[in-house]
Amino acid sequence: MAEDEIIDAVSSQVGQFESISQLLSSSESLQAAFIVLIVGIIGIAIIYRTFSKWVKKQRLNYVRPHLSRFLRVAVLPFFAIILITSVNLYIQSFALFENDTSLYQDGNLTPSETFAKILNTINILVIGYSIAHLIPVALGKKEKSTLEKEDFEAWKELRGFPDDDGDLFHKFYKWVPPRHTPDEMIEEEFTRNLKTEEGMKLLEEFRTTKGLPIGSYEQLIKDPFEEWKKSERGKYLKYYNDCVTGNNESGKKLKPGQVVEEIFPIDTWREEKRFGGFDPIIPGTKPPGYAKRKRKDLPKSISQILPIGIFVAVVLGVISWWGIDLIILATATGGLAIGIGLALQETMQNYFAYILIRKDKIFAEGERVQLDTGYNGYVHKITPRVTFIRDALNESYAVIPTRQLVNSQIINYSKEIKMVPAIVEVGVSYLNNPKQVAAILVKIGKRAMKEVIDEKGRHLVRQQRCPYLDNNKPSCGCDKDIHIDINQPIVRFNKFNDSSLDFSLWVYVRDYGAQFKTKTDIRIIMYEEFKKYDIRIPWPIRTVYQGDEKREDEEIKQLDEARNKVVDEFGVGDIGHGSGED
Repeated sequence: MAEDEIIDAVSSQVGQFESISQLLSSSESLQAAFIVLIVGIIGIAIIYRTFSKWVKKQRLNYVRPHLSRFLRVAVLPFFAIILITSVNLYIQSFALFENDTSLYQDGNLTPSETFAKILNTINILVIGYSIAHLIPVALGKKEKSTLEKEDFEAWKELRGFPDDDGDLFHKFYKWVPPRHTPDEMIEEEFTRNLKTEEGMKLLEEFRTTKGLPIGSYEQLIKDPFEEWKKSERGKYLKYYNDCVTGNNESGKKLKPGQVVEEIFPIDTWREEKRFGGFDPIIPGTKPPGYAKRKRKDLPKSISQILPIGIFVAVVLGVISWWGIDLIILATATGGLAIGIGLALQETMQNYFAYILIRKDKIFAEGERVQLDTGYNGYVHKITPRVTFIRDALNESYAVIPTRQLVNSQIINYSKEIKMVPAIVEVGVSYLNNPKQVAAILVKIGKRAMKEVIDEKGRHLVRQQRCPYLDNNKPSCGCDKDIHIDINQPIVRFNKFNDSSLDFSLWVYVRDYGAQFKTKTDIRIIMYEEFKKYDIRIPWPIRTVYQGDEKREDEEIKQLDEARNKVVDEFGVGDIGHGSGED
């Protein structure tokens, strides 16, 4: 019985459309007007598509992408107004509906009223579509402005970007030294540095053991942020011109407005700089479509989903306006929706898990994680269905449903970890003095802090103050994100082993992966220093000792004076200091 009532109700609603079709077939004037309307809509669609393609090829689309998108959306209602005005003029000029008043019946619309309702429906849909897309444009502009301010703060913290035109930072700000001598600096040294330009630079780059700078900055211009924005836009214009003129790494003129994008718009250009530590973007180095492929698996943001919601609401409002009961429509389609929902249950679980991972930044591509199964590797790719984890030695891939990762225990070795210990253990002969060995290990650690660098020349080992600052060079970032007092290198005398005195050397590196190269380089430095000072690594032996211990002791004592100088210069680290749990 209930099913029959629903079917009857739906049939009555469908009858509304049947009456409209009968009205169209009964009025030749309405048919002619409707044909004119359809031809106009097709014409406007062609013109709008051509206009959008033309705008996308203009420099405005790259330099001012939000303004370009606003123009492409805002012109659509303008075209709709032209269409409706033209159709009304056509109707009035040819008096199409003057002879069709006989079709009017009580409770029904005349042909002119029906056609006016159709025109109003088109107007509502076009305006709703435009508003639905203009709101995300405004939200996107606000979001990009916020990111731009964050980039400016990063620029201030770094005291300029590598691709700045000259020393732009010091054109905007002047460093003002502190009135009193910092606690961690000798007064004579502080006074001497204040008298020279090089000394002032040294003081400006100086950081305390807590990683804090000294002094302050005085603003030299009225609005540094606006001037910085002009500078960044100037850099982007140079990038764009180099792309279109062929003055780039590809050696050819890149074409704007291609389906497979060859040139970064300014927002993408800024984002790529942000991802790359604000290093310069070299034109023509990335393959076509690089930015789109890199971002294709990112979940849709609210601003991207919002237009669909707004337009659906507009469509539902129009359907209700035409006399369709939305409650009956929802009842008729409810069963189908439940069936589809049950069929797509696991798919939707994976998708929402994907959104949670992306939004909460549980982990991201390139980060090293360990699953609760013990599998350890790098996150290769995250999709709405599965996640790929690559083994650290490229031996295999683990393919896991994304929903399982939300409920499982995961160890992330990369996220928010700014200090990872790199520990090298070594055993030395019982004939060597432990204090001398500790001092030499401190020297090895200090060498590693300065000498262990990556392919870009950046230090791998964390430290309180970047060694490059001693030569008045910009910090490579090895002294960033240090918010606690650390003293390194750390040397530990672990135990008296069967054949050796066991020591360990600790230094803290910037991330999980950096420890492996650091350990290798430390062992090389350790070999050099041990050979220089005759620190012996014993063979594991379990035989009766038959050597000449007195002779070996005399040989070792020959370099005793040199080793004692190392003790005096470098100390013995923190042996005998610190808490019991260190």
